[in-house]
Amino acid sequence: MDSERRRRVLIVDDEANQRSAVARMVEHWGFAVETAADGQEALDKLPLFEPHAIVTDVMMPGMDGMELLRRLGEIAGAPPVIVLTAFGSMDAALTTVHEHGAFWFVEKPIRPRAFRVLLDRAVAHHRLSEDKERLERQLSSRGVLGRLVGSSPAMQKVFFLLRQAAPSNANILITGESGTGKEIVARLIHELSRRSGGPFVAMNCAALPESLIESELFGHEKGAFTGAITARQGCFELANTGTLLLDEIGDMPLALQAKLLRVLEDGRVRRLGAAREIQLDVRLLASTNRDPQQMVAEGRFREDLFYRLGVIAVVLPPLRDRREDIPALAEAILTELNQKHHTRITSLDPAVFQALEHHSWPGNVRELRNVLERAVVLAGEGEIRLEHLPQSLTGATAEPARRTLGLIPSVSFNVGATLEQAERELIEITLAYTKNNRTRAAEILGINQKTLYNKLKEYGQDPGE
Repeated sequence: MDSERRRRVLIVDDEANQRSAVARMVEHWGFAVETAADGQEALDKLPLFEPHAIVTDVMMPGMDGMELLRRLGEIAGAPPVIVLTAFGSMDAALTTVHEHGAFWFVEKPIRPRAFRVLLDRAVAHHRLSEDKERLERQLSSRGVLGRLVGSSPAMQKVFFLLRQAAPSNANILITGESGTGKEIVARLIHELSRRSGGPFVAMNCAALPESLIESELFGHEKGAFTGAITARQGCFELANTGTLLLDEIGDMPLALQAKLLRVLEDGRVRRLGAAREIQLDVRLLASTNRDPQQMVAEGRFREDLFYRLGVIAVVLPPLRDRREDIPALAEAILTELNQKHHTRITSLDPAVFQALEHHSWPGNVRELRNVLERAVVLAGEGEIRLEHLPQSLTGATAEPARRTLGLIPSVSFNVGATLEQAERELIEITLAYTKNNRTRAAEILGINQKTLYNKLKEYGQDPGE
């Protein structure tokens, strides 16, 4: 019973008799109950009582149930709401659920058994959300949030901001150099929000010619322009009830920026060639690898749109500014790549870590992933070594690292040695280094396995040993 009483329900109804009757019923089931006479009183009691579910009437003086739902939608971690309705219309009740964010509805007069099941589910849903949020906080403190990895101070600031901002409906502007993971952050914001059950749509503003961007964004009617043989939804319509990411927003033409600003202000979209506007519910995220304030100063980006988009700004640090995250990033990427390529890479040579940590990473995390994917494919199994890295990483660091760690002995030849003698010694010392692994030796030497086998035959060795 103690665990049951920790489940708290807030009953909101302006009719005292109805409010008391519902409260007594819910208390009889073992819930802790608090009541409110209207939406404003419910909001006042919310932080003190911290309910796991709210049951509210719709028609009330002062703040009614619809306004209460809207206000709760702006509060991160708000409990699910069950609406008491006397609509007598299934369509109207479903509209309350889908358009106003209610958990579900109960028609008056209340049927206790159905109401109890629904209340149990609402409370369980909220507790699962609390558990998920608690787990995400624990993981982020250890350097993991979704697909983002990093325990550096710079990434911990990003994690904190995402946890606070994601559950809201605020527009978010994500900035950072190419390859820092802006789209990953956008998808994570969507997954952590209340819109996670809705669509996530991404549009790259730099990938389309200027003549097509407006149609791609807002859609068009049949015959709106040459080639418009059918009507087509735009990205805003496709993202309705979900999240729209406008990637590389800095490349959007100024004329289209003005139209985007209007959509953000009133939530209405008009397809090209259409006579009427469509009311939509879309959360907008934008990203750019440029400095938006500099673009505003240069007249290439509207200042009013910049402030409208950047209600919250998330700035992703470049990889060179958080090198301490590279080992954890590499481990997470290798796990993903092993699954993708069906390989069995177990570790990285210490010299590889040294090379990774000394590289400048102009391509950021995307470049790190590409480097590791190449290495995984070449190594196949076991350990990734320096020879599996591209020359851009090993050119300045590989040889000093090898000699410092004593991994490869130096090779020297006396004046007068023949090319055949030098070749044989190089092959034999490479085989010794690879512990007689012919495949890896051929990769290091830059020759195919057949050539290596033929050379070993010339030396009187059995290539199959």
